[in-house]
Parts: sequence; C-alpha cells; structure tokens
Amino acid sequence: MITSKVDTLIFNASYLITVNKENQVHKNYSIAITNGQITHIAPTEELAHLEAKNKFDAHGKILAPGLINTHTHLAMSLLRGWAEGVDLQGFLDRVWTAESLTMNPENVELGTRLGAVESLLAGTTTTLDMYLFPDAAHKGAVSAGIRHISGPIFLDFPGLDGLQWEQRIELAKNWQQVLSEIGGPDVPTFLMPHATYTLSPSHLKQVSELAQQMNAGISIHISENLSENDQIQKKYSKTPTALLESSGVLQSQTIVGHGVHLTDDDIKILAKFHAAIAHCPGSNLKLGSGIADIKKYQDSNLAVTLGTDGCSSSNDLDMWSVIRLAANLYSERNGAENLKADQIFRMATIEAAKALGLEDSIGSIEVGKQADLILIDLNKPHLIPLHNIFAQLVFAVGRADVSDVWVDGKHVVAASKSTLVEFSQLSAQVEKVSIRLHEHSKK
Repeated sequence: MITSKVDTLIFNASYLITVNKENQVHKNYSIAITNGQITHIAPTEELAHLEAKNKFDAHGKILAPGLINTHTHLAMSLLRGWAEGVDLQGFLDRVWTAESLTMNPENVELGTRLGAVESLLAGTTTTLDMYLFPDAAHKGAVSAGIRHISGPIFLDFPGLDGLQWEQRIELAKNWQQVLSEIGGPDVPTFLMPHATYTLSPSHLKQVSELAQQMNAGISIHISENLSENDQIQKKYSKTPTALLESSGVLQSQTIVGHGVHLTDDDIKILAKFHAAIAHCPGSNLKLGSGIADIKKYQDSNLAVTLGTDGCSSSNDLDMWSVIRLAANLYSERNGAENLKADQIFRMATIEAAKALGLEDSIGSIEVGKQADLILIDLNKPHLIPLHNIFAQLVFAVGRADVSDVWVDGKHVVAASKSTLVEFSQLSAQVEKVSIRLHEHSKK
C-alpha cells in the first residue's frame, strides 16, 4: 500500500460522532487532517498507511465536532459576578456603569481572550460575539485560537467607544478588511445592531441596507423579556419582531438573541425569513426573563441554536451546561418522552453552523470540512457505562471532560490546557483590571 502524508492523524477514537445527515456514530475510527481540512474518515485499520506529522491516540475518547455558541459577549468575562440578584433592567444598569469604568480597547481584547480560552477549554470552537471595539475583541479571540465571528455594533448613541453613527457605518464598510488584517480562522461577515430598544427604525433600516450590500449576516437582541416587548409596543405599536420585518432587517441572514417572548405572528415572521433563535436558557432563567418555547418554534420551522450569553449574566461560558439545561427545560414543558437528545446536541453543532451560513465548513465531521474538533475523555466515573451516547453527551458530559481541541486543524487545547495562551500571565492581567474596577467603583 502506498504511504500518504497528512498533517494530523487522530486515530483509534472509541467513538466518532459525525453529526452528519444520518447522525452516524462510528466505533474505533480515525480521521486525517491536512491544511486544516478533514481528508479521511475511516476505521482505524484502514488509515494505518498514513504518515502524519502529528499523531494523537484517541482510545477511550469521543471525537466530536466542536460546539458553536451563537450568542455571547466574551469581553464581559471581566464583569463575571458584578451584577447579581437583579432582573434584566437592573443588570443593564449595573453592567453599563461598570463598563464605563473598565472597557477600553485594551481591556476588551483582554476580556475576549479570557472568554475565548474559557470557551475553548470547554469544547466551544466557534462563537458569535457581540461587543464594542470589535477589532480589539477579534484580536483577543484570535490570539487564543477560536473561530470568532464578530462585527461592528450599532447603537443610536455614542456608547463607550464614542463612535457617532456615521463612524459606525464607516467601520462596518471596512470590516472585511479589518478581519483580513487581523487574520485567524475564516469567518463570515456579521453586523451587530444591538436591539430594537437601542436603535430607531430608520437606523435599523440603514443597517439592513448595509448588510445586504455587504452580504453580511445580522445578530440582534429580541424579546428577551416582557418589559422590552411592552416598551416597543407602546412606542411603535409593533412587536420587536414586527419592527425588524418592517425595517428590512430580516432580509439578511439573521440570528436573534434570546427570543423568549414571541407571539405566534412573530414566530411565523422569523420562520418566513429563515431566521434562527439563539436560545440562552441559563441567562434567561438567572435574570428571571422567562423560558422560550423552543418546541413551538421548531414545530413552526423556526431554527433554534444555543448560546451562553455573556458570563456577566450567566457567569460562565460552558455550552455543556446550556445543552443540559435546554434539554431539561424541553422535557419539563413538553414531556420527557418527546425529548430527543441527539436533536439537542445538533442545536449546538450543525444547526448552529447552518444559522451562521457555515454548514459546508463546520458543525459536523465530514470529509472536506474544516477540522474543528474536540476529544472527550470517557475515563471518568460519571461517563461509564455508556449505553446511549447522545444522552451521555447531553446529560453527563461537562467542560472538564474535554481533553483536546482543534480549530482549523490547529491543536489549540492539549491535555486540557491552552496551547496558545499562558494562563498565569492572563490571570495576572485580569486581576489588575479587577482591582482597578473595584477602586473606581468606590469613588
């Protein structure tokens, strides 16, 4: 047999979760990676002829696609625990004050790096991240090795970045060039209008037109709690979703953050435009915002993905806890007999990739796709015996079980440690920011 050369061979995986259309699960399989792409998937013995620069024995482990977080604010890792015991409005009031004392480009880069490292260690390989100073955020994320989808944020008012409206438009027009200069894994272009309560209809329309010109996606907060709906209804005689439709925002590929309180008409509108919900149950429950009826959304052909929100509202960036919580809430509302664990797992992988327009690149383990992969160590008391692998993934696996992570074929987490970021140095930098925040808040 002719020997072929590849960059990386992950061999002898006890289980390989493809998340392909057939949802195939293979035993004792191997995959090969070259130039960041998956080139071979086969039983281990069939790839024994491959010569690899890097080899990883995955015996006793699950090889799965990396998780995808479709709604977060990574830089807010610096504000973890700062706004406790408050509802959404109280949270916003407290956090916006803290942000004014803390968030400059340097600290946004630092906070995003911290959030990216936390995400990667937990097996999240792609994030859709909304925050101010998006160029600084992207630098911080890329330095940790994550696939980071960000974009210019839009607000009616200057905000912490001090940008006027026309400056925001100009930043957006140049965003693809910014991404090219910073580098990192390939990502789609997204624009980030914050919410219908922070943007006028005319500005929403401008963002919509710009997104269509740039072929960009849109990420926006919608119907996170009832008071938001009431506010928009009183001001415009419409729901937030109806306002998005009338402003043209939904003409672009749109991911709606939260979408907790949607009317039947809202659901129909979002489904008609092929939008997707970023379901953030941990944050929504913690802030007392409510529980989204995701089965109702799915029954109406409205796509549902999963997100952590920022860890200043959910306290961590652990997608496994989000997966488990989403499944348990689904069972409580709809009956445990209607829960399909594999479908919940797909929300955090291939369904999220579809929502981002990346289903041909990530979200499943298939030949030709980018190698965004995780290894889960089964040698743990809480992970044996293994009777139902998707039940194990949804209800038992946690972030501490992730041993290795690849993004674009690069080994960014090895033996549960970042290969690109020295944690002791990162921790010291974060501690300095924390001390300054406490000092400023006392003045």
